[in-house]
Amino acid sequence: VKTWAMERATLPDESREELLAFLSGGQGAGYVPQSGEITGILKQMGDEMSKDLADATAAETTAIQVYEELMAAKKKEVETLQ
Repeated sequence: VKTWAMERATLPDESREELLAFLSGGQGAGYVPQSGEITGILKQMGDEMSKDLADATAAETTAIQVYEELMAAKKKEVETLQ
């Protein structure tokens, strides 16, 4: 690919230089890995999702309890009317 880009490709000079720099790894000299920051962001997202799941589960449990109490009251009301 490098030879093709240098000899045969009909690319503008700027694009050709970018392609050759990419292929030779020339832009990697100033690269600083950001994996620690990315890992931190992912951990934070995981913690937030776990908290949101716990909140949703608690809300659902409360709703189930309220529903069961309502159904019990309605069944008692129906039994009283019969």
